[in-house]
Amino acid sequence: MRKNIVLECVETGERIYLTSKNVRNNPDRLELKKYSPKLRRRAIFRETK
Repeated sequence: MRKNIVLECVETGERIYLTSKNVRNNPDRLELKKYSPKLRRRAIFRETK
């Protein structure tokens, strides 16, 4: 079962990315490196509740 999740930047708190994940395969929080326009570089984005 896939679930839509919102990714939030760890450093700035911006929430600009929406993605989906398989809850059965990945029960813990997802962390991805994505581009942050505020920082103008790649930063860690973490799944929010």
